[in-house]
Amino acid sequence: MKQQGTDHEVTTLGTIEISARLLEIPEPFPPNDLYNYAYILKYHVIKVHRGNVDGSDIFVAQYNPLKPRSSARDEFSGKIGGSLEAFRVGDVHRMALEASVDDYWMGGIIDMYFKQAGIRYWAVWTNLESK
Repeated sequence: MKQQGTDHEVTTLGTIEISARLLEIPEPFPPNDLYNYAYILKYHVIKVHRGNVDGSDIFVAQYNPLKPRSSARDEFSGKIGGSLEAFRVGDVHRMALEASVDDYWMGGIIDMYFKQAGIRYWAVWTNLESK
């Protein structure tokens, strides 16, 4: 399945826009029944469409990753969304990002990469580009 992953939001929101392959999901996502959280995922950058990222492998915070991006937004998250239905290792995502997550999300963050240095980007908009 091949798609572009472009829409008005991904090309205009955030200060960064990239296409990147999801490298891994280190552990299963916890349920959303106790609290809302952002989960740090590792991506390999394929193309930077606008803005700049720090390196070819980056860390991206996805808010409540069990939910499709179209229904992840709530009163706590600010404007987030996208067409991505579910996170699958190997898929390419077109994302609008902000740096750093600490400037956009003050709630719980699950970061299995906490021992690895690097900016944690905040995913504003996430679309499936290709499987």
